[in-house]
Amino acid sequence: MSSTRIAVVILNYNGEQYLADFLPSVCAYSPEAEVIVADNASTDQSIAFLEKAYPQLRIIQNSENQGFAQGYNSALKHIEAEFEYYVLLNSDVEVTPNWLSPLLAYMDANPEMAACQPKIKAYHRKAYFEYAGAAGGFLDRYGYPFCRGRLFDEAEQDTAQYDDNSTVVWATGAALFIRAELYHKYEGLDADFFAHMEEIDLCWRLQNAGYTIGYCAGSTVFHVGGGTLSQLNPRKTYFNFRNGIVMLLKNLPQKMLWSRLPIRITLDAVAALQFFLSGKAAHGSAVGQAYRYLLRHRKSILAKRKKIQKLTGHGIPPKTYKGSIVVDFFLRGKKKYSELSKTKF
Repeated sequence: MSSTRIAVVILNYNGEQYLADFLPSVCAYSPEAEVIVADNASTDQSIAFLEKAYPQLRIIQNSENQGFAQGYNSALKHIEAEFEYYVLLNSDVEVTPNWLSPLLAYMDANPEMAACQPKIKAYHRKAYFEYAGAAGGFLDRYGYPFCRGRLFDEAEQDTAQYDDNSTVVWATGAALFIRAELYHKYEGLDADFFAHMEEIDLCWRLQNAGYTIGYCAGSTVFHVGGGTLSQLNPRKTYFNFRNGIVMLLKNLPQKMLWSRLPIRITLDAVAALQFFLSGKAAHGSAVGQAYRYLLRHRKSILAKRKKIQKLTGHGIPPKTYKGSIVVDFFLRGKKKYSELSKTKF
């Protein structure tokens, strides 16, 4: 076990410019941690840059680009049992002074908490929350994710309305503070997700095992977002729809699965139709491709479900929103977390 309790691990793929822009803040403001860069077989000059500019940093080199999920799984095996906590930090995140201390204190004070996240704000609009995590994540009854501070693409301005530590359903993978032992015990991120929503799936598993997930308001970071795939890329749509339905099939209790799954499929079909009608045919096709994946891999997905339930037990995350965030946002015009019915949590 390292004398340093925390490893801040940055997964990099062809992100030389992000490393140049954001490593200075991470190194300057993370004295409590060892900063490690895990490289996913970059083809740019990332490694040469690190070796020259940051010779003191440990570099873990994966043999190929394994995506976000397996990239982290492979890298963290190299440091298993060295640290008490990991921070999975995106390469496009600017951290702030004293960002780690509140997270560490929060986790130390709550031994039942498996993971937490800081406040995530937008790097290019620093008064606003950022899409990927905001002030902590939730799920509605059909598995659609949303955040305090962000519903779909509507991000709120930070006016201190979420300056309270809180239990949430999922913590963002952009800056995920997690107990190392639990990461490995519950098998880390699902490599088949490749990217997008894999941290939500992991947080669900951890809660099924009896742990909680937290949001720590005393820590703030700024996230560029969209560094790997922008919202305009149909491949992002594919991963979001595919991984969202896979997550439900893996984790939702049996008694809820068959009543909620048809509605989820219907809502996804409506979303695909809307893409086509709005001239975004590639995104509509991406939804169809996501479901073709499900049909081809249904046996392996159900095998994972059986394995997860044996490992963690049967459950559903606390505070799952009992309504439909899709209906509330698009039909009822609720654009802020504070406008959602508190009786549905």
